[in-house]
Amino acid sequence: MIKAIFFDLDDTLLWDQKSIKEAFVATCKVAEEKYGLDPSLLEEAVREAASKLYASYETYSFTQMIGINPFEGLWGNFLDDHDDFRKMKEIVPTYRREAWTAGLKTMGIDDPEFGHELAERFPFERKRLPFVYEETFAILDSLRGKYQLLLLTNGSPDLQNTKLSITSELVPYFDQIVISGDFGRGKPDPTIFEHALTLVSLDKDEVIMVGDNLVTDILGANRCGIKSVWINRHNKERNEVIPTYEINHLEELHSILDQLNQL
Repeated sequence: MIKAIFFDLDDTLLWDQKSIKEAFVATCKVAEEKYGLDPSLLEEAVREAASKLYASYETYSFTQMIGINPFEGLWGNFLDDHDDFRKMKEIVPTYRREAWTAGLKTMGIDDPEFGHELAERFPFERKRLPFVYEETFAILDSLRGKYQLLLLTNGSPDLQNTKLSITSELVPYFDQIVISGDFGRGKPDPTIFEHALTLVSLDKDEVIMVGDNLVTDILGANRCGIKSVWINRHNKERNEVIPTYEINHLEELHSILDQLNQL
């Protein structure tokens, strides 16, 4: 009998990739207006520069463990009480400026001052452009009261709470919210799933994990013996991680829950 559902946040309930994409579009448009640059080529150049820079910092292994990607570094402030987050807080202003300046250089524009302007613009645009999937509220409405709902998200508490503050209507649905940066380890580490189980006071057979990421959400649940549901909206290829169930739309959860609760 399923009594609780663990949900991932980014690209499961919140459409984070779209928010990042739209923030890039809006920011790169400023460069198009000033220098006539192709916005999509600038975006590509900045993404590449950001990924390389991000991997070069001493905080990289920590960000990998907690689950913070390079594009979150382009807008998060990391005002968290932890040594590695404090280091990130010091690094990110330079990181943002250098990523945008390097992207401009790739496009033949050497203008660090404008790079700084774009670096400041991007966080503003990301905060202005939160997207929630159409089916998110419908599914949460239908599950609330019937199951314990727990949000299990990787990331910096400051950044994840910022996301939740700009989509504050999500928060009341959840009985518990677990953020990897608070806990100290991120998905797929089994200990964060075990911690979530203790919070809902349930056994692994009484919960399911719903997420979009095979390597974090699904692998972590599998390692704990928790049934996993992979939300695969974009028909991605499956890797060696095998979910218990695969769906294309959150509404499909109903039939899975009905089936599990009849066993």
